[in-house]
Amino acid sequence: MDGRGGEPPKPGGRTVFCVKLQRQMPGLDQPPWPGELGKRIYENVSAEAWRGWEDRMRMILNEYRLQPWQKEAQDLMAQLMQDYFFGSGSALPPNYQAPK
Repeated sequence: MDGRGGEPPKPGGRTVFCVKLQRQMPGLDQPPWPGELGKRIYENVSAEAWRGWEDRMRMILNEYRLQPWQKEAQDLMAQLMQDYFFGSGSALPPNYQAPK
């Protein structure tokens, strides 16, 4: 599994105590983000919680019409990712309405 969905974890694979879901779970295969934040996520976030973040990240990128290769978008994603996993939780964009 590449930490971005796909195959279920292999038996006996790496596990972490997930800070988001508060239980021991299969971890990511590699850091999903560069730098210290990626390392912290790798060590403390389960693959399942990361998939939840990917869904949230796609929604944010679409809602704000951000381009993921732009530095401003990457900085915002890093800030929201930090809050989602290690803070009070990433807030939804203002005036966001869930798809029907």
